[in-house]
Amino acid sequence: MADSVFATIVRAPEDPILGVTVAYNKDPSPNKLNLGVGAYRTEEGKPLILNVVRRAEQLLVNDQSRVKEYLPIVGLADFNKESAKLIFGADSPAIQENRVTTVQGLSGTGSLRVGAEFLARHYHQHTIYIPQPTWGNHPKIFTVAGLSVKTYRYYDPATLGLDIQGFLEDLGDAPSGAIVLLHACAHNPTGVDPTLEQWEQIRQLMRSKALLPFFDSAYQGFASGSLDADAQSVRMFVADGGECLAAQSYAKNMGLYGERVGALSIVCKTADVASRVESQLKLVIRPMYSNPPLHGASIVATILKDRDMFNEWTLELKAMADRIISMRQQLFDALCARGTPGDWSHIIKQIGMFTFTGLNREQVTFMTEEYHIYMTSDGRISMAGLSSRTVPQLADAIHAAVTRVG
Repeated sequence: MADSVFATIVRAPEDPILGVTVAYNKDPSPNKLNLGVGAYRTEEGKPLILNVVRRAEQLLVNDQSRVKEYLPIVGLADFNKESAKLIFGADSPAIQENRVTTVQGLSGTGSLRVGAEFLARHYHQHTIYIPQPTWGNHPKIFTVAGLSVKTYRYYDPATLGLDIQGFLEDLGDAPSGAIVLLHACAHNPTGVDPTLEQWEQIRQLMRSKALLPFFDSAYQGFASGSLDADAQSVRMFVADGGECLAAQSYAKNMGLYGERVGALSIVCKTADVASRVESQLKLVIRPMYSNPPLHGASIVATILKDRDMFNEWTLELKAMADRIISMRQQLFDALCARGTPGDWSHIIKQIGMFTFTGLNREQVTFMTEEYHIYMTSDGRISMAGLSSRTVPQLADAIHAAVTRVG
């Protein structure tokens, strides 16, 4: 039989993050623990569908007038309008002056990809600076879209905190007009965010060099429990009248992971520019996926448009954020109780879904082999995968890894 025309294709490596779950699924141990996945879990370790999401879906199902027609290329109008208000603030001058164009995207990844492709086609600078480290998909998204990816210093392993000096130095050395990717809040993977004073330093430097901010907002409301607090960085850059891009995801804050619901907003100098930008965004989207899916965006729009449902959502969102904050405290307390060598206060200082533990690759491998605990090789753990029941197991494993592997 003739060889396949694809016979020369080599096997691609597993995705480093999704590969953690593949390895976890193969492990027969009853005590195995998956801290690799970036998805919220209840105290019982189960996925959570928010009550307000169930209510919204019920309303949609019961509405006999609803049809399954295609959405426009830019997506559901109400969804786009409400998404812009959520991230920029309902009273944002940029929205009131029609200087914002918002298109529905396929969650955060799709929104970043559309934005990146738009910039590669229409922006004069093709270099984007991303933090070191950052989410593993960022460099791939921007490279495939045709941008050249460089990094700026962000995390300081010595302090397990922000390297603000390195951050500012590297942006200071960037060419005028370069694009800079910024995590709006709850930096992934480190959980380390700039303070508001540091954000102001970053903003002043970026505006003085005409650097273009591209925000990735995957955790609004999920980090601190406050939707407004988690959007402060973005709003600072909009308040100065300058231009920026923002990608939003509703995967984490509404638990709509598999519905792939997101938005890309571009804040422009004038309403006329915003309208021309939108016309070109349509030309990016049409050959990519034609138009976005209807269901998830309808859920979000239903919740954001209704005051009661919106309020219920903020309560459920705060409960998720509070559980993660409580897991941080419990893990910190457990390590202190065991006398684990080192300062573990970064666990309670960091914010959002992930903790950058400071554990090295060998220690991570040891914890997987000896304790059946799965995480990415850089020592990032998902706090949302922890529960009061599993904190002691993790603390034992970290203690053993630190004292035995070093």
